[in-house]
Amino acid sequence: MHLPEPLARLVEELERLPTVGPKTAQRLAFHILRMPEEQVRALAQALLDARAQTRPCSVCFTWTDADPCAICTSPTRDPSVLCVVEDARDVLAMERTREFKGRYHVLQGAISPLEGIGPEDLRIRELLQRLQGGEVREVIIATNPRVEGDATALYLTRLIRPLGIKVTRIAHGLPVGGDIEYADEVTLAKALEGRREL
Repeated sequence: MHLPEPLARLVEELERLPTVGPKTAQRLAFHILRMPEEQVRALAQALLDARAQTRPCSVCFTWTDADPCAICTSPTRDPSVLCVVEDARDVLAMERTREFKGRYHVLQGAISPLEGIGPEDLRIRELLQRLQGGEVREVIIATNPRVEGDATALYLTRLIRPLGIKVTRIAHGLPVGGDIEYADEVTLAKALEGRREL
């Protein structure tokens, strides 16, 4: 079936979104066509507003509409503990736990030579500047448990330890409710490595 040109353009634009393939893009496009016009206008306006009014925090580099962000300016946050993550979405994931009470630093990526991403492409220089004040006593490295995340964590550890700041890494291992027999070797090895006394 040949799509009308405006619909084909919409499908094409939706396909540019991460994890959206051709079939999902078509489903979304047809759904949008069935939406009431005021909902379509609200969606379009929300996209434009988010793009225009959201920017990286000048301190931690998470997305915000106020600079510095609410986490960086919160008096209830512990400024002596800094959690380093790859992406602003990781901040949201950590916040959902309601366990972490410190502050964040978003690297905006991970070291990946294959993709041409080196340390100079990340917010590492800004991280080191934040650590100069002497306020931070512990840096928790919460990069993703894959080759790029591990390489980034190792690189950061080598830079931060000489500053006399405690460096920790979030534990990796078995998910809650998972079965040991179905876990791969790397996950089991990480679970053993991250074990703690009961």
